[in-house]
Amino acid sequence: MSIETVVLAVGTEDEERTERLAEEAVAVAEPADAEVVLTHVFGDAEFESVRAKLGVDEDDEGSTPDAVAERHTTTRAVANALSEAGVRYSIRGRVGDLADEVVETASAVGADRVVVGGRQRSPTGKAVFGSVAQEVMLSAPCPVTFVRAVAA
Repeated sequence: MSIETVVLAVGTEDEERTERLAEEAVAVAEPADAEVVLTHVFGDAEFESVRAKLGVDEDDEGSTPDAVAERHTTTRAVANALSEAGVRYSIRGRVGDLADEVVETASAVGADRVVVGGRQRSPTGKAVFGSVAQEVMLSAPCPVTFVRAVAA
């Protein structure tokens, strides 16, 4: 099975997690000459907050989720890493439920792989709070690579 399209789910990550996600996306996409679809999903309140921090009025042309995602620090850092590795990419911004939007994007672009990051959590934490990465793994239309955060 060849890999042509990889969806990489990004959010507001710390620098180390951003680097790990970028490295994994490169490791999956580069050998296959696949395109990475950087997908930054914002919650409703987060989107409004980020848009305000960027000084973008909601009526501006640059106020779309795609435009805001392109300007977000995390997305830019991953995009730079992909560029340096010679990996083709596009950026998509989405607003809504994180897991649902990643799965919908993977379906819409015909992804062959999804790459998601996550934190190590206790079984109780997973049961009480759920897990975006777990929901993506269970619902994605293709295989999912999970990038675990390094324990501090």
